[in-house]
Amino acid sequence: MANPAASGNPTILGDSGGGLRTSLFFGVLLVATTGYFLVWGLGYIRGDNTLLFVLATLFGVFMAFNIGGNDVANSFGTSVGAGTLTIRQALFVAAIFEVSGAVIAGGEVTSTIRGGIVDLGGIQVASLDFVYIMMSALIAAAIWLLFASRKGYPVSTTHSIVGAIVGSSITLGVLINGSDSALDLVQWGQIGQIAISWVLSPLLGGVVAYLLYSQIKKHILSYNEMAKSELTAVREEKRQHKREHKARFERLSEIQQIAYTHAMARDMQTVNEGDYGTEDLESEYYRDLHQIDEKRRQIHSHRALESWVPMVAALGAMIISAMLLFKGLKNMQLGLSTLDNYLIMGMIGAVVWMATFIFAKTLKGESLDRSTFLMFSWMQVFTASGFAFSHGSNDIANAIGPFVAILDVLRTGAIADEASIPPLAMLTFGVALIVGLWFIGKEVIKTVGENLTKMHPASGFSAELAAAAVVMLASMLGLPVSSTHILIGAVLGIGMVNRQTNWALMRPIALAWIITLPAAALMAAIAFLILRTVL
Repeated sequence: MANPAASGNPTILGDSGGGLRTSLFFGVLLVATTGYFLVWGLGYIRGDNTLLFVLATLFGVFMAFNIGGNDVANSFGTSVGAGTLTIRQALFVAAIFEVSGAVIAGGEVTSTIRGGIVDLGGIQVASLDFVYIMMSALIAAAIWLLFASRKGYPVSTTHSIVGAIVGSSITLGVLINGSDSALDLVQWGQIGQIAISWVLSPLLGGVVAYLLYSQIKKHILSYNEMAKSELTAVREEKRQHKREHKARFERLSEIQQIAYTHAMARDMQTVNEGDYGTEDLESEYYRDLHQIDEKRRQIHSHRALESWVPMVAALGAMIISAMLLFKGLKNMQLGLSTLDNYLIMGMIGAVVWMATFIFAKTLKGESLDRSTFLMFSWMQVFTASGFAFSHGSNDIANAIGPFVAILDVLRTGAIADEASIPPLAMLTFGVALIVGLWFIGKEVIKTVGENLTKMHPASGFSAELAAAAVVMLASMLGLPVSSTHILIGAVLGIGMVNRQTNWALMRPIALAWIITLPAAALMAAIAFLILRTVL
């Protein structure tokens, strides 16, 4: 875990001496994993359409690479920006939980996106044309994500792939039936929902984060500041007491000094033995010192850490576990009833409350700043890990869905509504996610973790927890939201509480959100025409 002093440190960029070795390792890992998958895949598709398979694999891996550089970086930006994790630690956590989420809970089948936002059932689509649609969607969405990542703009990977599929599908529709009927393929109501999400997602994320963090700041951070100020005053009073006593002692005669020194020696022994009162002390020095120490004990400096933080941690654990149970693990068909899920959430919340309370007790000898940093750092790592697992199990579909659709067509020659996901494909794409985070995710991490507003583990935890809560609520209510936009809104909400939001940077990010869909659609249309002409 990062040191408190690491917050805002240039090492956020990972430009230390080991950067080249890490880059080489991940480069070799990606090439080796992709190469092995290509060899395996040629046997899987029975050796037909080799060129299409190789290109589709490269496009799919490139898409997963860019999801890692934008979406995963976005998810871990608050942790790195707050100084909770270094970029390498974030990479390690992401590697475990993103890949585990993808492989363990990513599902055995996926929709081929034959229906949904584009209804391809309205036209006669040849198998190869369907492959070109998905290939062009992958490469177009990946290029747009790469551009956004290099600029440091966190954008929605879902909107990117949706826009790209719309663009390539409309292009095919124009070629087959003309422009009028081609536009009819698109479910414009769902496009409207995406437009609504541009406002709804950051608004909900911002409101929830503002409410949550303002309470954390009021009951924990502000209380700690007040307690720290009182402790500082007590320490100064103690120093002043020693100075005054020294001056009075020096004015005593030699005989009085000897007598007073003996009295102080007896008082020191009494204090060391413990269980004493003011009346048991002989010297004025120790009586006054005892009163000053009583003031210090009455401050209860760790009260907020022992009462409020365990409650917040338990709430966070229940929300993250809910996101995992209802969203992250939904593809695993665990057979748990709703009641089972709620009981599991309750047990996790209780365990986390007890663990956090005990942890707070062990930190009583530490300074308030360090204690607060440590407690919220562990809580933030927990929320980031849960987010990573849920992200790996769900958003990897933005790359694996179109690719598996291509793979299924190349293998069977027919377009199906669903296709099975080879575990090796999920592992390969999961590795690409992590490699993308390392190579191109640093600018997005800086945007989310530093440039929009300054982060502390408490504010980073609040942003992640608020985003998780909104994602869960939106999923239950069927609201059209983007997890990326929600988290950015949550970061802005934190900045509003602290009154240090970088609205100037938010303007180009908001513009990038709006043009994501049409930009991906346009590039996909061009890519589709090239692929259909050349291949």
